[in-house]
Amino acid sequence: MFRLSLYQRYLMRETFAAVFLVLAAFLALFSFFDFINELRHVGKSGYQLGHAAIFVALSLPGLVYELIPIATLIGTLYALSNLARHSEITVLRASGLATRDLLMTLFRVAGLLALLTFLVGEGLVPYSERIGQELRAEALSKVVAQTGFASGLWVKDGRSFINIREATPDARLHKARIYKFDEKNALESVTDVEEAEFVPPDSWRLKGVVRTVLEGEVSRVERYEHYDWRSAVNPDLLAVLMVSPERMSLYGLVNYTQHLSENRQKTGRYEIAVWKKLVYPLAALVMVALALPFGYSHNRVGGVSLKIFAGVMLGILFYALNGLFSNLGIINSWPPVASATAPSALFLLAAIGMLWWVERR
Repeated sequence: MFRLSLYQRYLMRETFAAVFLVLAAFLALFSFFDFINELRHVGKSGYQLGHAAIFVALSLPGLVYELIPIATLIGTLYALSNLARHSEITVLRASGLATRDLLMTLFRVAGLLALLTFLVGEGLVPYSERIGQELRAEALSKVVAQTGFASGLWVKDGRSFINIREATPDARLHKARIYKFDEKNALESVTDVEEAEFVPPDSWRLKGVVRTVLEGEVSRVERYEHYDWRSAVNPDLLAVLMVSPERMSLYGLVNYTQHLSENRQKTGRYEIAVWKKLVYPLAALVMVALALPFGYSHNRVGGVSLKIFAGVMLGILFYALNGLFSNLGIINSWPPVASATAPSALFLLAAIGMLWWVERR
């Protein structure tokens, strides 16, 4: 019993070291590419090299969240391959160590990594993503930004402040309110808009407009069925300012999905994001199960480098399937839980099949 406990600690230590080494390598690589991509914006408006560095740094929690399952697969595969290369796994199996016991040890590692994934996704990613996008938008266009989905999206355009309750990907705004101030910072008018559609290059076609004009102590109300409004605000800017569903917190997603449902709007994308928030951290458990059969293979089947290559390919496939099934679920109106769990379910079936095959040998 003591020997098994000692081996568990040894295996967990080796696996954690390999996983975090792989994660650090991925973070360095992706951060470098992100920084190179940001250099094309340096020099525009007030966007400087320091802004680019801060933006990339604020993107790191999002990268950690996305890469932990993939790093778990590759790191576990590397650790097990090293054990197999030194015949340690063969000796342990010959000594009576069952696959189930070995898998349970790896599940302990995966459970802690799943918890880390969830905490990063809920505690760090929504906040850092919002701050990073606001910093970038403010430096690039002098228009700033967002206070959260409880009060909608806030944008500054010259002497006007625009509050947008809803913004859809097809360049339409719903339930917007425009506060316009004069040169003395006194409120000049308040315009309520039911719907707005962007008309290139710099105009919005407003519908259902109620405009309240303040003139000293007197006010008047103007109503328009349609009204053209020129603004520096455009759909690209709004898309930058809004945090994508995948980067929102679970609490924010649930609230926003409920808001859309109450207004009889499509919620498919956000429901899929909710389920992915719940399922994605558990992918670490699937990854260690998928990596275990590789540890049973001998060097004549393939060296460590070949196994690492296989792990990288499987990681890329998992990442691609996550995006693919999410998009297919939105397009075909699949059940959100099916779209969110399909990639992990497929990899779990593959892991079960491989474990069954190595046990039969």
